[in-house]
Amino acid sequence: MDFDFNLILVPLTLGLGLVWLLDKLTLKQRKTRGHGKESLLVRWAYDFFPVLAVVLVVRSFLIEPFNIPSSSMVPTLYTGDFIAVNKYAYGVRLPLTYNKVLDTGSPEHGDVAVFRYPDNPSIYYIKRVIGLPGDTVSYSDGQLAINDVPVDTKPVSFKASAELTSQLYPAGQIAPGQVLTEAEAAQVGQEEEAQAQYFEETQGDNTHLVRYLPNMNSAQYAPFLQQESPEVVSSAGTQWRITVPEDNYFVMGDNRDRSADGRFWGFVPDDNLAGKAVYTWMHKPPGLNLPTFARNGSID
Repeated sequence: MDFDFNLILVPLTLGLGLVWLLDKLTLKQRKTRGHGKESLLVRWAYDFFPVLAVVLVVRSFLIEPFNIPSSSMVPTLYTGDFIAVNKYAYGVRLPLTYNKVLDTGSPEHGDVAVFRYPDNPSIYYIKRVIGLPGDTVSYSDGQLAINDVPVDTKPVSFKASAELTSQLYPAGQIAPGQVLTEAEAAQVGQEEEAQAQYFEETQGDNTHLVRYLPNMNSAQYAPFLQQESPEVVSSAGTQWRITVPEDNYFVMGDNRDRSADGRFWGFVPDDNLAGKAVYTWMHKPPGLNLPTFARNGSID
């Protein structure tokens, strides 16, 4: 989610709104010349400004659509999912400046949050909230804990859709000198899925599935964990322990061994929060394929 549509929408809406206001107060072309006889810019202002203003208000303060570009949140969200994000769940913020003007709530354990990536705020990320301000988050021998209380976790039998599994990896270059065709990408995803293990986690009121890959323990190489948690180990598993600073959150992807999340780059400041993911309303497979609505539903 690497483009903020408000960078276009806000200037365009303000510009047409200014033209509309100037005509109302001074130019008065619509009143003196009549509808359809005013200049093209004035006509556009009357035709498009009200629509753009409504779209801007809805996207900025109520609901904004996002598209999922990666598999870091599998099995909750898959590449190609289109989701709706509640923009007022974590405070009403002004577009572009992101200043909070009204405090309407804050993340809770287990929320799926959209936020501006701390290392590049022009990019939006989506992850699950694991640690709240002041929490101590730890992981040892496959068990995640919050403030030394183990997160309720149990293994489950889950069979992923073969169609969705084939979309785990996109065709194209995945590494220098390594290019996958569509068939090869689908095969890689299917081979990985054959090894995947699923668990059900309960955090607060949120119960959801998480995905692990045996013998991966990719987090043991995470730069942030190596810096913040001296007990990170690379043999017989992974262990780490961190404390979340004030006004910050710790997030992880549900696809635990395929997610570049807070374990790699750190915490999410409150100022970077964009909203809470609440609903999947469409899925679009890659390529020349029609969208489907079979995955529609609320996001756990």
